[in-house]
Amino acid sequence: MDVLRTPDECFDQLPDYGFAPHYVQVDDQEGGQLRVHYVDEGPAGADPVLLMHGEPSWSYLYRKMVPTLLAAGHRVIAPDLVGFGRSDKPTRREDYSYQRHVDWMRSLLDQLQLSRITLVCQDWGGLIGLRLVAEHPERFARVVAANTMLPTGDHDPGPAFKSWQKYSQEVPTFPAGAIIQRGTCSELPQAVIDAYDAPFPDDRYKEGARQFPLLVPITPDDPAAAANRAAWAVLRQWRKPFLTAFSDSDPVTAGGDKLMQKLIPGTQGQAHTTVIDGGHFLQEDKGEELAQLVTGFIAANP
Repeated sequence: MDVLRTPDECFDQLPDYGFAPHYVQVDDQEGGQLRVHYVDEGPAGADPVLLMHGEPSWSYLYRKMVPTLLAAGHRVIAPDLVGFGRSDKPTRREDYSYQRHVDWMRSLLDQLQLSRITLVCQDWGGLIGLRLVAEHPERFARVVAANTMLPTGDHDPGPAFKSWQKYSQEVPTFPAGAIIQRGTCSELPQAVIDAYDAPFPDDRYKEGARQFPLLVPITPDDPAAAANRAAWAVLRQWRKPFLTAFSDSDPVTAGGDKLMQKLIPGTQGQAHTTVIDGGHFLQEDKGEELAQLVTGFIAANP
């Protein structure tokens, strides 16, 4: 597997992101290893809050939430998915699969020996994170789902996703920072847009970002469809606390919160919230508010 590693200097002096880098090595299917980056802040003995990002962001997306979670006494862990942020980036599209992403993140959880996890997931953070919840329910105490889904390919994904998928494959240069800007309701400073571009010095680093939209199951015979159906079989029996906090301005995942509330028993009796004036990347628009929702949810469900 050919791999690129973004130079450390690309991450110098990013606004509001002063977290020390941490790394683990995860195995790839060809016998090599990949370096995965993660933020790890707060007391080592505290129950962890696992913040999982999606496409084409990285752990920088959660920078506004970390201080609030730390102030509440939590340990905060925010990994960069393989192909994103400070994590290694395989250079071939075929090196990325849904299953590999799940396996890589499972290895991180195993190596960090995490338990009593509160998962906070958005976008692909949910597609991967909810699989981990279903496959390792003993590790997780709670879930917060924000603008995410767990598709099985049995239903039409809708025009917004199809448009995004088409755009992601046809745009000549994949503009990560500009994509984040279009997925928010607020105007981002140029320095923040640049921070989302920082992991990708040139297009060679973007194969994972390009491939992600093609890995979402949209047909019943998709390679990931059976595993996601099996995950739903577990989630339909999930009675631990499960909160939805979707935003009001995300056409891609709209309605996913209602589906989860209908199908997942652990959602019953929880203070589900629609975050007002939040786009797809609601952590940018309303990060502090989302963090308060998370801390309140944990406190209400000890």
